[in-house]
Amino acid sequence: MPHKQALKAASQSKKQERLEARVTRVQKLLIERAARIRGTSVTNFVLVSAQEAAAETIKDFEVLTVRDKAREVFVDALLHPPTPNATARGAARRYLNRIGA
Repeated sequence: MPHKQALKAASQSKKQERLEARVTRVQKLLIERAARIRGTSVTNFVLVSAQEAAAETIKDFEVLTVRDKAREVFVDALLHPPTPNATARGAARRYLNRIGA
């Protein structure tokens, strides 16, 4: 999700939950600098960044899960192909006739 869309979504909903984190001085300075560069508060910067990272993590997991399932279906189809039906057998006959086999 682009930064501005995430920021808009984060600011429009009613906030009832709380997150807290302990950080080192170096981490805090880095986050403060990044927030200034983006022109936002540290709170909004952290929330938007965390939300973007969470969405990306979930998307990556779901893509990998789908790929795993798709791979299983593909391998199963290769190892256990269905018996050709009449249409497939006819197509194979026409192909063999065309190539002269």
